Amino acid sequence: MTPRVHHRRSIRLKGYDYSQSGAYFVTICTKDREPYFERDEKLRMIVDQVWRRLAQRYPKLIFDEFVVMPNHIHGILIVGAGLAPALSYRATARVAPTFSVDRPAPTVGEIVGTFKSLCLHDWLTYIKEKKIDSVGKFWQRNYYEHVIRNEDELNRIREYIQNNPLKWHLDKENPEGIGTDPLEEEIFKYDLFSRSTGKS
Repeated sequence: MTPRVHHRRSIRLKGYDYSQSGAYFVTICTKDREPYFERDEKLRMIVDQVWRRLAQRYPKLIFDEFVVMPNHIHGILIVGAGLAPALSYRATARVAPTFSVDRPAPTVGEIVGTFKSLCLHDWLTYIKEKKIDSVGKFWQRNYYEHVIRNEDELNRIREYIQNNPLKWHLDKENPEGIGTDPLEEEIFKYDLFSRSTGKS
């Protein structure tokens, strides 16, 4: 079956401060959408463990729902007080940061970059120690992020993440997918993902 190619246009919110209080839905895919996490259980474990360790590195953030799929991960990051005023942020004052002056709030891009780097470091260390001939770099360069606008949307995305493994056959990222997931279609219907083109 020919892999389905998805072109999500970039609608990153211009001028939006991605370090302000808010909830963010993040998706990171593997290089060329290869199912690396399905092929190697140890790599899958490393990715899962690194996500959970991020709470120690960023104690003022909440690392909410998270799942490792065969060729991508989904996660929810909650910064500061909670949901971001994404629909009206241009007309309102910036939410007061919950981080100290000495340590400014990290942006979503910085958090994603740290996550990807730590995963890669732990994986390279493992295959070197075990003398395993395996792929080194496994992340794609970019990632996708979405500002979660309200409690209802947050709960729908949580549900989507929780059920994603059971609906892999319907997943947009599955090159052998055989259908569509109505909840996935609802979440992505406005194509609200922003594609980062940074170094992450």
